[in-house]
Amino acid sequence: MKKLINSPESVVIDALKGMAAAHPELRVDHENRVVLRASGPVRGKVGLVSGGGSGHEPMHGGFVGMGMLDAACAGEVFTSPTPDQMQAATLAVDAGAGVLHIVKNYTGDVMNFEMAAELAAAEGDVQVRSVVTDDDVAVQDSLFTAGRRGVGVTVLLEKIVGAAAEAGRDLAACEELAKAVNGNGRSMGMALTSCVVPAAGTPTFELAEDEFELGIGIHGEPGRERRKLGPLSEVAEQLLEPVLTDLPDADGAPVIAFVNSMGGTPLIELYGLYAEVARICQAAGVSIARSLVGPYITSLEMAGASVTLLRVTDETLRLWDAPVSTPGLRWGA
Repeated sequence: MKKLINSPESVVIDALKGMAAAHPELRVDHENRVVLRASGPVRGKVGLVSGGGSGHEPMHGGFVGMGMLDAACAGEVFTSPTPDQMQAATLAVDAGAGVLHIVKNYTGDVMNFEMAAELAAAEGDVQVRSVVTDDDVAVQDSLFTAGRRGVGVTVLLEKIVGAAAEAGRDLAACEELAKAVNGNGRSMGMALTSCVVPAAGTPTFELAEDEFELGIGIHGEPGRERRKLGPLSEVAEQLLEPVLTDLPDADGAPVIAFVNSMGGTPLIELYGLYAEVARICQAAGVSIARSLVGPYITSLEMAGASVTLLRVTDETLRLWDAPVSTPGLRWGA
């Protein structure tokens, strides 16, 4: 295993130190491993908190800032943060308008966020609501979840709901919007290689040179099946077919098309994949209103990609286009 680390035990600690040093607009609570806005909570604004296992950077800490999250909890690599971490994050961002938890559908995340909400309500009298993302069409249940996994829609949801919270919408409105966004998005991923979790030191799974894994999760969980690797056009068809089949019609509303690197796939390949996604969507009568291409929800150094399609309205498009300023996503600010 070759990695630029001091030790497997210090990977998350060192990364958070680096994030704090590189981004003075952020503040890191190193004791609780929580990334926060340095400016602190805004009185009367709904606080948005997310988090999960490390190894998916820039998600979630890289999405803390104006127009997105107020705080993000960093667990160990591919391991849920603890309830204490999430409680600390929740109390830190409460500014009197309540806090919305954005939780990916993994058993540990869901359970620990629920406990954190109860603790925060008991200790700080904080009103907390939660929305669970579950957009992965690859499998209904997996090793880590009951129901679908939360993947690419999480990034889009954090941006859209973050803009709504920034504009002053109340907790109920932010929760309703988050549920609507989650319900209108679908995702599917694939892998060419496994990743290597630092504490394990060996690949999570093995693939032959002529194989790829269709429908993987962001922790390297196996997907639907292992298939022979063909041209990009064929791989794209296999990724998009289940997404388009399951995507809500929503009266033909346009979509945001999100092509994501799992960490080890370069932009030259991602843009090739986006070209295929655009071709397939056009043939299916799906209009693309906005796009996002790059490494936004990764799985360490895994080579592979995921595709997310999100049905949008004029309202959600305005929120998508609203200014954002975070380490991982920035425009119009």
